[in-house]
Amino acid sequence: MNAGPWLPVPPAGYGGIENIVAALVPELRRLGVEVVLATVGESTIEADGRVSVFDRGQFGAIQKPYNQAVGVVQAHQHAVVRALRERDDIDLIHDHVEAAGLVTLASLGADAPPGLQTLHWDLHKHPELYSTFDGGGRVHVNGVSSSQLARAPQALRDHSIGHVHLSTPLAAEAPVEVSKGSYAIVLGRINPGKGQDLAARLAHRHGFDLVLAGPVGPYRNAAELAAAESDPAAALNPDVRFWREQVAPHVDGVRVRWVGTVTGRDRDLLLAGARSALFPLRWEEPGGTAVVESLALGTPVVGIARGCLPELIEDGHSGLLTDSEEALGELVGKAVTIDPQACRAEAERRFTPAVMAEAYVSLYEKIRNRD
Repeated sequence: MNAGPWLPVPPAGYGGIENIVAALVPELRRLGVEVVLATVGESTIEADGRVSVFDRGQFGAIQKPYNQAVGVVQAHQHAVVRALRERDDIDLIHDHVEAAGLVTLASLGADAPPGLQTLHWDLHKHPELYSTFDGGGRVHVNGVSSSQLARAPQALRDHSIGHVHLSTPLAAEAPVEVSKGSYAIVLGRINPGKGQDLAARLAHRHGFDLVLAGPVGPYRNAAELAAAESDPAAALNPDVRFWREQVAPHVDGVRVRWVGTVTGRDRDLLLAGARSALFPLRWEEPGGTAVVESLALGTPVVGIARGCLPELIEDGHSGLLTDSEEALGELVGKAVTIDPQACRAEAERRFTPAVMAEAYVSLYEKIRNRD
């Protein structure tokens, strides 16, 4: 299981892929799968073996110039390849590393174990790779939603073995019992595709309180962002630029608040206390980790019906969806019509780590039977 070099498993805060791996590994082991995890040294998740080249997560290197950051993922992938050469007990490689993971799997040769690449991201990002990919009959891919795969280049769809929705451990745990507040929340990295600027404008226009929870680039809170004010690298970061130009002007600390990265129980309490989780999407969201987390904590989802949202949310039952940005603001006030217990029940039925792990074991068996 290759989680990549960017963040530990589980991550301390933001880290969608690493959180999914952290939810998946224990359930796979419970089902009898032995897992060798390729990650960074500070990861705390238990596994049957470990491959690491970096002691700590390298997420901060992402904002560095290309010629300084280019070796990070290659060093990690090289360690994975070395481990595969040294071991003879690996039956299948399950990779989660964008682009480089897929190429590594395809480059291992016919004698290597079969590979499964989980595609967590926008599949239009690397057209020269995805539209020409050839896994040689040994590499397979799965999506995190059917809508994601439907938009993939044909060459990538030819390697598809299905999709597995994301999960959250919260769906298998006792719900956080808190009283619902009057605020809506946007949970996730501050990014144009997530639409925090739209959410902030709608909050002012329609008169609802809004909490923005998530990092701006690598900066987890206002203090870190302020400390980077004169850093040229920060000025070049597109998420920082989006924050400063499009979001921050609407954040007044009263109607709209930014609380930065919130983790653990604090994050759960904040999300569980929200009247609704708002998803003002401007892109085709592939997986929707925050969507399933919201449902698990009994918080209805209000969002733009793009990407995976229509297949995760039953409109009128576990949330409210619209195709209109303007109508989105009106729906926030109607979220009180959605029963939080119905949201919770939907998460328990569809989005537990156990459900995800069983789906992956089925894919593993399908791949091994093909090979």
